[in-house]
Amino acid sequence: MNFKQTLKSVAAAFFGVQSDKNRERDFTQGKFSHFVVAGVIAVVVFICTLVVIVQAVMPS
Repeated sequence: MNFKQTLKSVAAAFFGVQSDKNRERDFTQGKFSHFVVAGVIAVVVFICTLVVIVQAVMPS
């Protein structure tokens, strides 16, 4: 698996739409360290997105 496929798998799992086929592929072919890095990136992007949305909605 390349890192792009790992990011796709993490994104799908993050939203709960990961297929069993892809999940099995992840466990057999994926590297744990890649999933950790991709997961941390996904969480940071998610938190930053929430901060931006809240600041846009709340009056300053």
